[in-house]
Amino acid sequence: MTAKSGLQATALSRRSFLVTVGGAGIAVAFGGLPSVALGAETAPVAIGGFAPNVWVTISADGTVSIICPASEMGQGVMTSLPLLIAEDMDADWNKVRVIQAPSDAEKYGNPGFYGIQLTGGSETMRGYYQLLRLVGAQTRKVILAIAASRLDVPTGELTTEPNRVVHSASGRSLDYGEIAAAGELPDPLPEATEADLKPVDRCRYIGRSDIGRIDVPAKVDGTARFGIDVELPDMLYGTVLRAPVPGEQPESIDDVAARAVKGITHIIRLSHGVGIIGESYDAARRAKEALNVTWSTSSRVRRYDSALLAETYRDLGRDLDQPGVAAHTQGDAASAIASATRIVSADYVSDHVHHATMEPMNATALVSGGTVEVWAPTQGPTATLGFAANAAGTTPDKVKVHTTLLGGGFGRRAEADFIIDAVLLAREVQGQPVKVIWSREDDVQHGKYRPLAAQHVQVGLDEGGNIVGWRHRVVADSIFARTMPDMFAGDGGLDTVVTDGTIFNYRVPAHLVEFIRQDNGRDVGFWRAVGYGQNNFGVECMIDEVAAAKGVDPVAFRVELLAEAPRARKVIEAVAEMAEWNREREGRALGLAYTDAFDAHCAQVAEVSLNRESGEIRVHNIWCVVDPGVAVQPVNIEAQVAGAIVHGASHALYEQINIVDGEVQETNFDTYRVMRMSEMPEIHVRVTPTPENKPAGIGEVGLPPTGPAIANAVARLTGGVRLRHYPFLPERVKAALDG
Repeated sequence: MTAKSGLQATALSRRSFLVTVGGAGIAVAFGGLPSVALGAETAPVAIGGFAPNVWVTISADGTVSIICPASEMGQGVMTSLPLLIAEDMDADWNKVRVIQAPSDAEKYGNPGFYGIQLTGGSETMRGYYQLLRLVGAQTRKVILAIAASRLDVPTGELTTEPNRVVHSASGRSLDYGEIAAAGELPDPLPEATEADLKPVDRCRYIGRSDIGRIDVPAKVDGTARFGIDVELPDMLYGTVLRAPVPGEQPESIDDVAARAVKGITHIIRLSHGVGIIGESYDAARRAKEALNVTWSTSSRVRRYDSALLAETYRDLGRDLDQPGVAAHTQGDAASAIASATRIVSADYVSDHVHHATMEPMNATALVSGGTVEVWAPTQGPTATLGFAANAAGTTPDKVKVHTTLLGGGFGRRAEADFIIDAVLLAREVQGQPVKVIWSREDDVQHGKYRPLAAQHVQVGLDEGGNIVGWRHRVVADSIFARTMPDMFAGDGGLDTVVTDGTIFNYRVPAHLVEFIRQDNGRDVGFWRAVGYGQNNFGVECMIDEVAAAKGVDPVAFRVELLAEAPRARKVIEAVAEMAEWNREREGRALGLAYTDAFDAHCAQVAEVSLNRESGEIRVHNIWCVVDPGVAVQPVNIEAQVAGAIVHGASHALYEQINIVDGEVQETNFDTYRVMRMSEMPEIHVRVTPTPENKPAGIGEVGLPPTGPAIANAVARLTGGVRLRHYPFLPERVKAALDG
């Protein structure tokens, strides 16, 4: 493995890049492809005896079809990933056609995500960037070799323009389509290395702001197909009445009224509820409402009370005798803090939050004998294969997954519960597809919420107010204990995704991070920015508290602590300038926060006002500067960061899931509060690329700093009143103001 690329080899071998057809590896498939609607198909169709290759197919008319290996959920990967291949193969972007990859981790797995197909963790661009550029470079070398043979000239005399090979000396040229129509593959096939990639400053597409996302037109005109849009011949519709408390099962089912609903075909007892199948979704929904079910009462989740547990977690974090699993150890932080001149400590609590995707959970499945076909808006095609096979009682090689467009993901669609529902119901009606749609109430009340968490942060200061030790304790349930148990066990019970964001690039001489797992039986899951989204709250608010204790400006204090991190300093200084940090505002104040989440550098300033009588916070402006490394699509980066800021402000001010006696109290958007359009701040995003660095993760980095920036602004506005519990509900703000 090279430290520079992170790949297993600097060159793409025939085996790693090529698919074998009749014993011969091919880099480029020749022939036409049928026209398909966006999201309607998952792979090209073989033409003229050639199976489509792993990544690229060139048609005789010059159309270049490129596979997108990741799920498109509004973040733009269906454009940005194929763009990488098009860049280094010198394809004409106007002739590029993008096709969603089938489920095939061996060919399309993300090198940065354990080699599986999973879209999330801001790992898509980071994981695929080098690989896809090498795919493009190798494809270009194959095209050049074919052209050299046809023109009877040395390869070194040829250059490429978009979709064309040029021999300047003779004035001759060949279109990629001509090469595809008549060319023969060279033997041996040329390989590509990093040296073959274009320098970023010479790239034709990377870094441009005028390349639109290819998924947007179809979404605007209504032809785009999301999972909920799937329609198949003879399709039935399903829904599931789930137990109100996880872990419970139906003990008795009175389904007389449900079966009387016109169009109902099946009512099925499941281990986790009751499945209903009908000729329409409306019939299935009405039958579900007519069911009368007595549930078991033995689940330990019935003791789950989120408000009480939040206090318990806070107390556990404060109890330094309570052992934890070390996530990071640098120096002897405990001793440094014990001998410090002054100790600043605080507790930060984050409630459960829901993903609230625009498109509710849904999936369509067809089970026929031992084979399964699934159409789903999934972030994890690889996991879908396994879960669908298990639900159908077959093996993954008998499962085919069509990944549709996703109406939002945020980690929720990395789960498989909605897919399992569809397969279980389809298994009951062999040979007929069943589309399962969750209602919004199902979605809100049966989510995989972000973990409830408490952080206890202790910082020791010397006589000059300098940090001598930092101790950070995170109390929460584990995501990895459920989703990646082998990794969790191998790390000795450490959940690295829950503790993300506690290890930072601020210069401190001693730093200890501990994870204290609490297992109360409730499944928790990945939620946008995961650990960074809650832990950055503790880090950045504590930095401000220490700056206040030292009597220095928060911007200057951060710049001092980041003396060895020039990219971090740059974004902080730039955002302070954007927001006019030192300008006084009547009735308003500014707060700053920074994160280095997902290899990016992002600093934000929030401008807020406060109604002291009601406790309501109003966010007027958020300024943001982000350094993404290589900016593949700068305009799309701006859009992603702005969307994450909205999400960050919404969860910091409004969003919470309350669980009492194991039951979720919120049901829909009338009770699960999200930010309204009228409450939106003005958002100002500036992208400052550093092309000498690899691309960073962008889909989530905008979220973590927003909440602490708001909290720090409130503290400056109120003369030091600290908000330490997400979300900042009016009653919590008023309690903080009252001391």
